[in-house]
Amino acid sequence: MRALLVEKPGQFSIESVPDPTPGIGEAVIRVDAVGICGTDIHIVEGEFPPTPYPIVPGHEFAGEVVALGADAAGVRVGDRVAVDPSLFCGRCHYCAIGRGNLCENWGAIGDTVDGAMAEFVKVPAANCYRLPGHVPSAHGALVEPLSCAVHGFDVLPRQLGTHYLVYGAGTMGLLMLQLAIAAGAASVSVVDTNADRLAVARTLGADAATISADDLDRPQGWEVVIECSGTIAAMEDGLSRVRRGGTYQQFGVAPAAARAEISPFRIYNDEITIVGSMAVLHSFGRAVDLMGEGVIDAETMITHDFSLHEFADAVRTFRAGTGRKIQLHP
Repeated sequence: MRALLVEKPGQFSIESVPDPTPGIGEAVIRVDAVGICGTDIHIVEGEFPPTPYPIVPGHEFAGEVVALGADAAGVRVGDRVAVDPSLFCGRCHYCAIGRGNLCENWGAIGDTVDGAMAEFVKVPAANCYRLPGHVPSAHGALVEPLSCAVHGFDVLPRQLGTHYLVYGAGTMGLLMLQLAIAAGAASVSVVDTNADRLAVARTLGADAATISADDLDRPQGWEVVIECSGTIAAMEDGLSRVRRGGTYQQFGVAPAAARAEISPFRIYNDEITIVGSMAVLHSFGRAVDLMGEGVIDAETMITHDFSLHEFADAVRTFRAGTGRKIQLHP
């Protein structure tokens, strides 16, 4: 089969590699669509420490089950599925307390083992979730980032009539916007420096979309601030916008060495809650349901399609910030 092989940081090519064979409890998926995530770019550049090389990246994907190993329960050949890429060890402290996303031996399809930027990929059958018949595979490949956003909401306080402020109108910020609306927000405002993305945020229902929260008339602040850009400036500004007694969520991924200034006194005096949200946890099946019910406008979210051979063009498009979700079709 053909696969995008990252041989070492900065070096990738399309190669012919052996077709995967399913082992016990495993399925082989013919990949219909796979999304490009910032993590994939970090893997290509050698900036994601868990990744071994060489590796086939790709962890946001959907396709058809074409082969099953022994004891592979829950799916059948011919099923169209989205696949949770999480590979938790099931033995460590965090797995034992139900927090596998913090697994001490954490792994993921496409991040630590070969992924879906290939014609076929081998996965645990237990990680496969059937797609509703009306959900195309391209939309199914959006389920993984959606499941991350769903977990983000799992660790937020939710109350009808909440005012939300979201930093970043990329894929994750736009998903958070749509989930906040579905969760009964009184208002959702979005901040980004990209005018095109702000226009999309308005199309998707944002009450306000602007380059600075200074433009918004809410001096008392917001009950929930969700930071999806991963930039220090947004973090520091976002923390200053939380209403007394409110919650700030760090959802965007910053470099490990990054540091932001905060006011410990304000966190104490205003009883500000700060929460993080990491990847997927008990949220994939619910994300499939939300996609099936049309809570997410998948057509608006997906803007570019490329073949495997066009991966370099896809990366350039991603870095230019000219699209939203960019997908490959192996």
